[in-house]
Amino acid sequence: MLRKRIQLSLIHVAVAMTLVPINSTLNRVMIKEMALSATLVAVLASLPYIFSPLQMVIGNYSDRHPWLGFRRTGYIALGLLMCVAGVSLAPLAVFVMPENRWLGLGLSGLVFAAWGMGYNLASVSYMALASEISGEKGRSRTISIMWFVMITGIIVTAASLSRLLEEYTPARLESAFLTVGLASLALGLLGLIRLEERHKTAANLPAPARKSWRELGTAVLGNPQARHFFLYLILLLAAILGQDVLLEPYAGQAFNLPVSATTRITSIWGTCFLVALLAAGFLEQRMGKRGLAALGGWATIAAFAAISISGVLAQKALFYSGVVALGLGTGLSTVANLSLMLDMTTARVGLFMGTWGMAEALARGLGALLSGGLRDAFGALTGNAVLGYVVVFAAQALMVAVTLLMLRRIDVPRFQQEAAPLDAMERAALVNQAGD
Repeated sequence: MLRKRIQLSLIHVAVAMTLVPINSTLNRVMIKEMALSATLVAVLASLPYIFSPLQMVIGNYSDRHPWLGFRRTGYIALGLLMCVAGVSLAPLAVFVMPENRWLGLGLSGLVFAAWGMGYNLASVSYMALASEISGEKGRSRTISIMWFVMITGIIVTAASLSRLLEEYTPARLESAFLTVGLASLALGLLGLIRLEERHKTAANLPAPARKSWRELGTAVLGNPQARHFFLYLILLLAAILGQDVLLEPYAGQAFNLPVSATTRITSIWGTCFLVALLAAGFLEQRMGKRGLAALGGWATIAAFAAISISGVLAQKALFYSGVVALGLGTGLSTVANLSLMLDMTTARVGLFMGTWGMAEALARGLGALLSGGLRDAFGALTGNAVLGYVVVFAAQALMVAVTLLMLRRIDVPRFQQEAAPLDAMERAALVNQAGD
């Protein structure tokens, strides 16, 4: 079981590695070095998440349609290849814009969309596989290991990018992104080797019936507790993840930090995230999952407040304190909410994992658009770009405060009572799997 957990972690790392250059380094270069609108950058960054509703469909489809007897492996491999292609080609497409704006925009849109489709395809599939391999009792441990290894991978990726970009040039950026892409491909393929058991297909099992989007949505969001948790996740993650598109450009503009220094911000955040991850198990035993989620929320609010005020006061030390608090708060919140998410996953593993994955992707897109739009709007009104960032981080603190109120209404036992039962076809499929 340990081997499979490590392999799942390698896949998680591989997909996350492709996120770091696109959502951190490239965003900073586009906004500061290339002087592109933050709204435009946010739109490009949110393009991948247009495909997020497909996670629910992909999860449900892969539950019923294995490839060559493997229910998840083929979907993970295809998604990983699309992520690698996206991160490798992203700088090439973006650097076309200064010479031909519309061609550059078109190519960038295609590349960002390809990466996003791959992200959705791979993530819902490997999370569903993790849930299936671990069983109910082992899920929390598997997720903890996956996240620990993934954050370690993000720290190493950010540190490596920072070193590769000590002297920034477009050519160095393209080479660094290609290096990350090839490394992530190697790790992902290593993780897939003999990970999933091949399932036997019963000859007398009827073909699965197709379900409409409405039926899939009703199966999950018809549950009031699931619907409330879905909205809670979107608002929380929109605040926490929405800063990805602006944190490094903010540091560059407010404190005049070079590309290598702003890239290291991700390493600082990741290290603090790991510390929180290690402490979360101890704290959860004493505070419970909702108590831990609340603690993470308050730490995140304090972090956004410090980051916001640091720009007004031009205090670099306060900014870095906010980054540290953001890593700690995000880590605690992530562990608590992943635990709640797993508790709110029924026998329809792929469908529910797809739904929660869709919530995360929608939150990323909405958070990026909100952040970019507010930054540009208030920057234009005040004539001061830094004040635009200040407003964004203050708004994100307010969003997290609202989720703390929503957290009080989350009731896992009530969710499990209200969960829709499996239909006859789904029960037949589960019986068939149990016999494999």
